[in-house]
Amino acid sequence: MKRRMLGSAVLGVALLVAGCGAGQITQTDTQQPAVNGAMAEVDSILIREATLTYPEGEPPVAYPPGSDAEVSMSIINEGSAPEELVSARSDFATSVAIEGTRTVYPDNALRLGPVPPDLEDIAEGRLILRGLTRQVRPGELVSLTLTFRNAGQVTLEMPIASPSEVLPSRVHEGGEAGDPEAGGGH
Repeated sequence: MKRRMLGSAVLGVALLVAGCGAGQITQTDTQQPAVNGAMAEVDSILIREATLTYPEGEPPVAYPPGSDAEVSMSIINEGSAPEELVSARSDFATSVAIEGTRTVYPDNALRLGPVPPDLEDIAEGRLILRGLTRQVRPGELVSLTLTFRNAGQVTLEMPIASPSEVLPSRVHEGGEAGDPEAGGGH
């Protein structure tokens, strides 16, 4: 009888202790959302989904040294005054060109790079890394510093975007893609 009561008491205490921490401080409370691209903010300026566009060509793809790479990002102004992107620089390029609109009005956004079809009436511009100083492959991060007239500077570590189309399977010598005999299996 004592064993049964002791076992019940231990089980009750275990359930009580396990329930005490539920919902208080969670790991997901401090995690950033999984989004494509880098995010940053400086003063009232938010930068979202900052990436290099996916390189064109047959897989495996990369941006070769000396080539240009277009940046894609949204710049949001949560302030009460217009803000201007005055310059950009990257150690990965000999220069960075800003084309088109540079001003972000209060409670509005500026889209640099390709504009998704579902976004209408948004200010557009382009940001291009000219003369890459080395090869850049998907999976690498590229540093970019943006300077705003009033907000100041912010530096991002941008990935290369995911391809917009499904890439074909690669066939290994001696077999088909996914064939364990081809040496590509796990």
